[in-house]
Amino acid sequence: MRSPWLNKLSIIFGPRPRVSWSRVSWLLLCFVSVLALIAVFGSSSSNSFDSVTSTPGPEIYSNYRRLKEQAAVDYFDLKTLSLGASRQRELGLCGKERENYVPCYNVTANLLSGFKDGEEFDRHCEVSSQGKWCLVRPPKDYKIPLHWPAGRDVIWSGNVKITKDQFLASGSMTKRMMLLEENQIAFHSEDGLIFNGVKDYSRQIAEMMGLGSDSEFFQAGVHTVLDIGCGFGSFGAHLVSLKLMALCIAAYEATGSQVQLALERGLPAMIGHFISKQLPYPSLSFDMVHCAQCGIVWDKKEGMFLIEVDRLLKPGGYFVLTSPTSKPHGSATNMKKRNMLTPLEQFTEKICWSLIAQQDETFIWQKTADAHCYSSRKQKDVPLCKEGHDAPYYQALMPCISGTSIKRWIPIQNRSSSSHLSSAELEVHGKSQSRRFL
Repeated sequence: MRSPWLNKLSIIFGPRPRVSWSRVSWLLLCFVSVLALIAVFGSSSSNSFDSVTSTPGPEIYSNYRRLKEQAAVDYFDLKTLSLGASRQRELGLCGKERENYVPCYNVTANLLSGFKDGEEFDRHCEVSSQGKWCLVRPPKDYKIPLHWPAGRDVIWSGNVKITKDQFLASGSMTKRMMLLEENQIAFHSEDGLIFNGVKDYSRQIAEMMGLGSDSEFFQAGVHTVLDIGCGFGSFGAHLVSLKLMALCIAAYEATGSQVQLALERGLPAMIGHFISKQLPYPSLSFDMVHCAQCGIVWDKKEGMFLIEVDRLLKPGGYFVLTSPTSKPHGSATNMKKRNMLTPLEQFTEKICWSLIAQQDETFIWQKTADAHCYSSRKQKDVPLCKEGHDAPYYQALMPCISGTSIKRWIPIQNRSSSSHLSSAELEVHGKSQSRRFL
């Protein structure tokens, strides 16, 4: 007998239908499947949410960097399209007639423009500017240079365009310092077997400066050397072996280029010729300027070449000059040489230089370390440049002395002999600069 409340339910909802067991089983199976799908999708969505919220920093950064790089590529593509199809071209190879082409150095064009007396070898971009752009071809037999340090003493002769006739006409000293073989040029300046070779010459300079040997250059404050007319770079190569920075600078030459020879040996070098323009370096850049038979007549143009050397030298720096004359043999030759160098000696006194040593054909002057020397001179034929005068590179030679009021006026003798800057240098360059020397 059913209870009264079941009877009421049956009245409200109607009679209870008969349900087969197969139908119940099917409904249960559907219900379980729905629960399983909810569990699966719920867990996957939570996992994906967790992966988004817990993405590590490096992955986000790499994705950001990838997007940034893609944006840069897209910008470049848009810029290229905006320039038009006429601008999209590839540079071809220059003809054989431009194999020795160097931008802004065109002796023929300079001569046609009226430059002479050595100024045709200077840099004149306004004359040699040409609309044709192309890639300069390497020499036909060019080979990859040998690795350092072997490449410092042996180079491929086909890379530097020097012929056998040029080699034989280069003088006895050159033939003692290099050997031309079938396809190589070997330099023998480091073997110590050459009488009066580069090692002996470097040691001679050190002794004239009052040092025990050339290994003491660095401790004496000589760290950077500008070698004017460096020849085959043997002196610079030796200085590099002493851990000094030697920079070669020489005039433009179509064949047998001194700059090209130095570069092939792995030495820093650049084209430069200061007949009418300043060299491309800031004031007070070098501890020593060296000229060995560089072909410059230093007392020409009222000493403007020496004024340029003074601009480049740091306070207390050295100017080393080896004259092209042969060794003296008697008092007559000595007197002749003294007469020849008297104008130099007179002019160097006007710019506060001191001739500290003379031996054979080598002379060494030292620039003053006292900035007040210039204002206290009795002979003020060479004026001081105006305050703040430090013209950009390749400007006309200036007939005035510069650099005396620059903060970088620090004598090289006050420089620290270690890799750390001295207190005086720290005031100028700061602590951040000292880390670069470590």
